[in-house]
Amino acid sequence: MTAIEVHDVDVKAFLAEIDTCEGDVFLVTDEGDRLNLKSKLCQLIGLTQLIDGGKISNAHLECQKPEDETKLFRFNIFGK
Repeated sequence: MTAIEVHDVDVKAFLAEIDTCEGDVFLVTDEGDRLNLKSKLCQLIGLTQLIDGGKISNAHLECQKPEDETKLFRFNIFGK
């Protein structure tokens, strides 16, 4: 798995995009914690620490499936 760096994305749209992913999507913290963002509980725990003014300020993601990685990379660059 390769890491995707995410910057300044709309949280609501980002979570909706994660819901469309087929495999697991992990938020990886600088401390090495891995939170599965397909879990609503992990979304609350992980994203509340990264949100700055309604947008995700900075995050690293790892995707189980390459097609999900491509989808989230494109979302990060181009938006919805």
